[in-house]
Amino acid sequence: MEFKAAKELAHIRSWLGRVDEIVRRGKGAYLADVLLQEAGDSLKMKLGEAANRLSRLGVLAPDGVEWALAVANRNFIIHQYDEINRQLTWLTLSIDLPAWKVSLRALFDDADAALDPGD
Repeated sequence: MEFKAAKELAHIRSWLGRVDEIVRRGKGAYLADVLLQEAGDSLKMKLGEAANRLSRLGVLAPDGVEWALAVANRNFIIHQYDEINRQLTWLTLSIDLPAWKVSLRALFDDADAALDPGD
């Protein structure tokens, strides 16, 4: 795996961990806290940018992950921030992105090997 791709995947894994932190607080806390909402938006924008980079590097998305959809989500948040539906963003954070962790597991393992090839 190319070093740049491995680095993007390492970032994605880290950001998905932060998504987990938001989700652990619960839907009520998320809907009531503008800072949590902004944090979720920031993470989704970063994930979308990383997905775009991985796509350009030729890394195929596994089943359950769509790079193009993540990029479209990023663009929506950036350009149509005044139309964000918090019920939908909660679903992305609480259902879609946790599923990414499972789907991306093999790529994360490949990234680990590329970033730390050992002796």
